[in-house]
Amino acid sequence: MQTTYKENSNRQSRKGLLLAFVVVIIIVVATGIKSYSLKQKNKELQITETHLELQLEEANNKADELVEREKYMKTKKYIEDEAKNKLGLVNKDEILIKPKEKD
Repeated sequence: MQTTYKENSNRQSRKGLLLAFVVVIIIVVATGIKSYSLKQKNKELQITETHLELQLEEANNKADELVEREKYMKTKKYIEDEAKNKLGLVNKDEILIKPKEKD
């Protein structure tokens, strides 16, 4: 028996349809895998973002503390405190009392 042109055409269209179906399935699977990996990357980036926000907040707090310390260091009170603590100096109207050392 001879196959007719119609039968050959039918077989070719089935093969083409099957091939197209396989290609679509491959694209869907690849898209799904890529989507999953992007979701994982997104979670990692969110964690990193949270850590960086905390570090930024700590750095801002430290900067505020340094600004306050700088303001304090420009005051007369700071100079007096340092002179008393490091040099043992006192004001003219103050009396320094030191405890007696035991022998």
